[in-house]
Amino acid sequence: MSGGGPPRKRNFKIEAFKHRVELDPKYAERTWKVLEHAIHEIYNHNASGLSFEELYRSAYNMVLHKYGEKLYNGLESTMTWRLKEISKSIEAAQGGLFLEELNAKWMDHNKALQMIRDILMYMDRTYVPTSHRTPVHELGLNLWRDHIIHYPMIHGRLLDTLLDLIHRERMGEVINRGLMRSITKMLMDLGPAVYQDDFEKPFLEVSASFYSGESQEFIECCDCGNYLKKAERRLNEEMERVSHYLDAGSEAKITSVVEKEMIANHMHRLVDMENSGLVNMLIDDKYEDLGRMYTLFRRVSDGLSTIRDMMTSYLRETGKHLVTDPERLKDPVDFVQCLLNEKDKHDKIINVAFGNDKTFQNALNSSFEFFINLNNRSPEFISLYVDDKLRKGLKGATEEDVEGILDKVMMLFRYLQEKDVFEKYYKQHLAKRLLSGKTVSDDAERSMIVKLKTECGYQFTSKLEGMFTDMKTSQDTMQDFYAKKSEELGDGPTLDVHILTTGSWPTQPSPPCSLPPEILTVCEKFRGYYLGTHSGRRLTWQTNMGTADIKATFGKSQKHELNVSTYQMCVLMLFNSSDGLTYKDIEQATEIPSTDLKRCLQSLACVKGKNVLRKEPMSKDISEDDTFFFNDKFTSKLVKVKIGTVVAAKESEPEKQETRQRVEEDRKPQIEAAIVRIMKSRRVLDHNSIVSEVTKQLQARFLPNPVIIKKRIESLIEREFLERDKADRKLYRYLA
Repeated sequence: MSGGGPPRKRNFKIEAFKHRVELDPKYAERTWKVLEHAIHEIYNHNASGLSFEELYRSAYNMVLHKYGEKLYNGLESTMTWRLKEISKSIEAAQGGLFLEELNAKWMDHNKALQMIRDILMYMDRTYVPTSHRTPVHELGLNLWRDHIIHYPMIHGRLLDTLLDLIHRERMGEVINRGLMRSITKMLMDLGPAVYQDDFEKPFLEVSASFYSGESQEFIECCDCGNYLKKAERRLNEEMERVSHYLDAGSEAKITSVVEKEMIANHMHRLVDMENSGLVNMLIDDKYEDLGRMYTLFRRVSDGLSTIRDMMTSYLRETGKHLVTDPERLKDPVDFVQCLLNEKDKHDKIINVAFGNDKTFQNALNSSFEFFINLNNRSPEFISLYVDDKLRKGLKGATEEDVEGILDKVMMLFRYLQEKDVFEKYYKQHLAKRLLSGKTVSDDAERSMIVKLKTECGYQFTSKLEGMFTDMKTSQDTMQDFYAKKSEELGDGPTLDVHILTTGSWPTQPSPPCSLPPEILTVCEKFRGYYLGTHSGRRLTWQTNMGTADIKATFGKSQKHELNVSTYQMCVLMLFNSSDGLTYKDIEQATEIPSTDLKRCLQSLACVKGKNVLRKEPMSKDISEDDTFFFNDKFTSKLVKVKIGTVVAAKESEPEKQETRQRVEEDRKPQIEAAIVRIMKSRRVLDHNSIVSEVTKQLQARFLPNPVIIKKRIESLIEREFLERDKADRKLYRYLA
């Protein structure tokens, strides 16, 4: 054995035969005849009797003795002759046998080509590359292309047959897909150019014409939903056809034809279709049809924008109608509920049918923002909706449900341009809920404030949070008051005071009314206690905001406990000492403002089932000539009777004007602060830039009016915060 290390690799190479070949003058001709005969035998299916080794050696020798050209030309002319013979038999095949004959002969030709290539392998490796000739296999394919596929009597017939079979399949017939697959594969094997020029291009043209006609037919007789189903089915059929017997590269081309003819060309007509187009689908929640429309339109240029634009204009139109409908405006809670229902409905459509497409979500949001702000009472109504829910609407609801409703409200709140108006109303409504103890749950109230804080920042909710703090402090103060003064108070009326920090609560200065003596005594004791505990503070009684529980005895000794407002208590207590009083008497004795007094008397004397007073003459409205009497005959099944004040759920026109005015006043310092902040950092700025910067800074709370901004700039110039540039009047400078 030899020493270590791997055995050396040996390079193999084909060497010439060692024995001498005697060259006969007729050698080349004789050898070629043998090879030619062998080629014919191969085509005649008689290859089993041939010795491939001898044939290989003969071909090898011819090339070796420089007869490569004779061998190659001989092969070419022999194959050409054979293929011309084959073309006659293919041409003779009738009807459905035509493709079968073509396919059978193609299979034979391929097998023959394989054997011939094996015999002529040496020529293929040496003579062909040096002489720049086409390799044997490729030559065989080219000859088949030229003498069979491009043979005039076969070429047109082949294309017509293929297109006819595809048409029949489109019309519902079953065809031999395996045979079709073999033929299209043959065309691909002959080179992509053959497949494309001799089949694919005409196929696409015929398909375009077919689908153009069919789509026209469908659109005349189908509604939008059915048309889309047919278009989808045709698209799927074409993709299936490609997978079964066409080249994969054809898929994008044929689907593009179907998309253009069946969808792109009829897009607007489909979307606008009367009684079944996009709008009807949206109205009737047709998720399946909408999903199909989205999927199909997505495939064509501008398809989705067509749906989106139509949806946006429909939403804006219906939204505009909704927010300006006088019937809807009568009930703020119903108004907001309708908005929420519309939002839920379209959210679901976008989620289920449009694959939660962000562009559609944005279109929905911009539509809602557009029409909600068309009604300047939207901020008030949204606050009233929350008020309704937090008073009674959420009773018995789970924490999850409460959060869900509040989240939906916040979504509408985000669309508001005048968030500061909402804040104004929300503060008023929250104050009433807290002071009357009518809130459904403190947790829900705090959750809403947290949501507002997250959305708009601490400044937005600081006063709302202050209101909660006051309620807690008041509770502690009252406990301390009764702990220290209970003996002094004796059996007098029980007092429950809410101490409200000025500024945090939406209180309006109201003229004090004359309280009954028994109440006044307790109030004075509380005032003494409170001011003794907290020095430097001032107490003002807000009698317009209070409530009272009083016990009353009616005819037949019927006793009831009446829950009334402070004003109503003042009125009722007068009847302890007299049976009948005129409107003027009551007004003089109580000093209650006229508007409030009329509301108060209306609720005590004109509301059925709550009329503890009666008035003469009897009518629905209160007049200054009326006289009021204690109603002895008052009866109620309830021991505790709540007598509400007749009050509009929404603000009256003057109140609305007043609120709007207060909002405008509150905006002035905010606009000025923004101008000063901007000018401090920029030092010099032109008018238009200031307006756009201020708008950008304040749009989270409200959209400032450019006219108001101009007035605030003038005011700041007067107070020497800014000055106009001497040379350019449109430029402003900041004065430190």
